[in-house]
Amino acid sequence: MLQAAPWGRSSLVRAAHAGLSCGVTLALFLHRTDLQKQEEHGELLQPLIFILLVLCSVLLYFAVSFMDPGFVESDEEEKVGVNEEQSVMMPQLPSNVRLRRCGYCMLKQPMRAKHCQLCRHCVRRYDHHCPMIENCIGERNHPFFIAYLAVQLVVLLWAFHIAWSGLYFEQSWEWLKHNIFLLLSFLLIVIFTIVVMLLLVSHLYLVSCNTTTWEFMSRHRISYLRHSESENPFDQGVILNLWRFFCACHLITWEKIYFQEDSGPV
Repeated sequence: MLQAAPWGRSSLVRAAHAGLSCGVTLALFLHRTDLQKQEEHGELLQPLIFILLVLCSVLLYFAVSFMDPGFVESDEEEKVGVNEEQSVMMPQLPSNVRLRRCGYCMLKQPMRAKHCQLCRHCVRRYDHHCPMIENCIGERNHPFFIAYLAVQLVVLLWAFHIAWSGLYFEQSWEWLKHNIFLLLSFLLIVIFTIVVMLLLVSHLYLVSCNTTTWEFMSRHRISYLRHSESENPFDQGVILNLWRFFCACHLITWEKIYFQEDSGPV
């Protein structure tokens, strides 16, 4: 489900991302890099693959940016994926763990949900609000966010190699004048490669532990984590955590997993 794109700052951020992607790609083709040399020799396979990867990363960016991250629309949605029998058998919340109504939108929050004041919605399995994406990262779009980071990292590493192949350093104003755009592109590629690599590694680590950025940073303020007997009641092992994250085709009832962990094996 896609959300209508708000105008203003969000549109500027998204336009800037698309513009930078196109501008850097164009700079790599217009200077004497390996891409331009292959194009001149009629070797079009690698340039085409590179363009397709750039296009794929841009499409993934907009998909994550406009996608519903898991907004809680009504009190009934907290029971998504739970049938009537499961609801009856599910233990009641311990007295020291309370699932409260949101003080902003007044909806009853499912476990692991949090209200985002920028999006003005409660988001299921809230991770963070990403200023680069201009959207929340939550249960629905988090896997796509990681896929975007992975594809973007491949593009950036390849672009780094291409940009480096076109740089030959000379201490002259003439050299700088003819290579300024390639040099700026190279610097941008280096900066974004470091940022994207750090984001991808940190998110893969958190996913493998079945925790979120919000839970990792604010454990002491989250009642269901603060009063849990285990350090992470949602951790079911790396393989199952990754399977649930990338392959689950429905919203997960985290209360059920929490209570199973709390009461031992069933």
